[in-house]
Amino acid sequence: MSMKISGSDLHLLRVFECVVRNGGISAAQMELSLSQPTISNHLTALERRLGAKLCERGRRGFSLTQEGRRVYEVSLEVTGMLEASSARLSGLRSGLSGKVTVGIVDCLATDPQLKVSEAIEELSRMAPEIELSLKIMRPNDITKAVAERELDVGIGGSNIKVASLAYRTLYREEHVVYCGQGHPLFQASDDAVTSADCHAYPWVHRGYWNGVRAQRTDSTILNRIAFDIEAEVLMVLSGAYLGVLPVHYASVFEQQGRLRRLAIPEEDYFADIELAIRTGEQAANVGYVAEVIAKAHDLHL
Repeated sequence: MSMKISGSDLHLLRVFECVVRNGGISAAQMELSLSQPTISNHLTALERRLGAKLCERGRRGFSLTQEGRRVYEVSLEVTGMLEASSARLSGLRSGLSGKVTVGIVDCLATDPQLKVSEAIEELSRMAPEIELSLKIMRPNDITKAVAERELDVGIGGSNIKVASLAYRTLYREEHVVYCGQGHPLFQASDDAVTSADCHAYPWVHRGYWNGVRAQRTDSTILNRIAFDIEAEVLMVLSGAYLGVLPVHYASVFEQQGRLRRLAIPEEDYFADIELAIRTGEQAANVGYVAEVIAKAHDLHL
């Protein structure tokens, strides 16, 4: 015979879960705010309802029977599903549902300063009805897409600022000069490498950089342009080009002995990794996603 779970059954199951979680009736008293006799009566009622002895309780201590372990597992599944469903219904009521699209610049996953994964975990737990869509894009494309409502939120760094967007710096990303294993400077001592030495060789530059970084580049025909960091890294790994790369990403290849960091301080660069959203009133789901990302980086919008 199938058993239909009622509201009173759920109450008894939650009492049972609490007792198991705390390892006994007396230890569960504070959490439940119930007396020991009342808790014991609840357990007895649940056992009668199920027709099975769930636990041993008395002077010898508390222990689950085999049936009790099975009921505990099922109870966790039932209450877990109910909590998830409750969160989904709350999300629908509060507007925390629907699709939110976030654009992120490439090769940030290796940066421990980026807390987007932590934000995603919180969103999946607290607002499961929000459908988060992530897109990897170039910095300037992100700015344009947020302004034109093709993206809801942008994460990256761009020297192009749009008046209709609001920006908050999440953290600063360090970039320094690297060469590949086959490059003539790879085996040179640090003291022997100068800025002039570096600029005697071809470079690969980031195509979307302008401002300070652009002023440091020259127009030699041997230089190359890359619009993605991974493409730039491949060029530097070839040993044919020098390049300014994010430290957190390049260090993976440095540890493998495939890249070498060159001590050229005047070429070092810090990129502001920013959160970009449209100014004005936001949809509830977009505002919530932006706030959770900001909070993960110890900021508030």
